[in-house]
This record gives sequence, C-alpha cells and structure tokens, in this order.
Amino acid sequence: MIGLYRPGTSFLHRLPAGVKLLLLITSIVAATVVVRTPIQVGIVAALVAALFFLARIPVKVALAQLRPIIWMLLIIGIFQVIITSPARAVVVCGVLLISVALAALVTLTTRVTDMLDTVTRALGPLRRFGVDPDRIGLMLALAIRCIPILATIVHEVAEARKARGLQWSMTALVTPVLVRALRTADAMGDALVARGVDDD
Repeated sequence: MIGLYRPGTSFLHRLPAGVKLLLLITSIVAATVVVRTPIQVGIVAALVAALFFLARIPVKVALAQLRPIIWMLLIIGIFQVIITSPARAVVVCGVLLISVALAALVTLTTRVTDMLDTVTRALGPLRRFGVDPDRIGLMLALAIRCIPILATIVHEVAEARKARGLQWSMTALVTPVLVRALRTADAMGDALVARGVDDD
C-alpha cells in the first residue's frame, strides 16, 4: 500500500516531509475520533479525493493503492455488521480506507529519502538513551522496500499457478510465497553484512 514516489510540482509535493508526516498522523487521529456517521465518512472521503486531484495523482494510481485492502475491509465490514450495525460497519471501514488513502498520498508525493531523513532527525535526541536513529532509518527503508518486493512475489506466484491451470488454494499460494520471501530476506541480510552494516 506504500506507493512509489511520483514527481510533481503540486502544493503537496512541495510541503516538507516532516510537515506531511505530522499532518498525516493528525488527520488519521482526527478522523478516528471525529467521524461517527456514514455521511461524515463520505464528506472526509471527498476531501481526500480532492487532495489526490490537487496532487495530480491519476485515478488508476490512486485506486491501486487501495485495492490490496479490499478483502480485509470486506471481512471487517461483515464482522461489524454482525456484532454492531451496517452504519457502524461503514464508519469503521470508511475510516480505515481513508487512513490508508492518506498514507498512500504522502508516499506518492514524498521521496523516501526525505521521509527517512526526517525520521532520523526527529529521533536524534534519543541518541543519549542508546537509540541509533541511523539504524532505525535503515530499518524503515528496508521495510518500505520490502513491501513492493513481497507484492511482486505474491503476484508472480499467483500468475505461475494460473498459467499451470492449478486451482486456487491458500496453502498452495502461501507456501511458495513464504519460501521466496525468506530467501529474499536471507539475501538482503547477507548483502548488508557484506557491506558492514552490522558492525558496531
């Protein structure tokens, strides 16, 4: 769900990464606390859509950021309908969708290096307590990089099974994905050690 940076000259592109991250956290918290009805969900969703328009993010790209969580939203929505009400289900799923959309908007309009530099600077004062901001920044960079890698692995495994005419199976999909993901993690770990990243 973390989109690749799309260069642009919009107001959102020009905002400092620190400001965008702060606004992202504030917006998600505000939406979680304030939004209580389906109508409010619709209003906030329209505002988020307007931000994507202002940032000149194509509709296809915007929808691609939300597609991976559709099944999760469906499961959550059914669960909420059963234990609460349809209106509550719309609110819970709507706020979650809005939060993901806002996070995607930040990553689409902010270079990863800028975000990592901001986090590293923010954690600077914690050095006196033994925290290594540079190492945390590296961990974040790896996490961000691994998300599209994992998505690619899942897609390739699913396409390979489809090409062989095999029936869909969760176990048959998860097993090769897990094996390939672990191999990729080992390769990345070896590469980091070879570059002395694990040295004190």
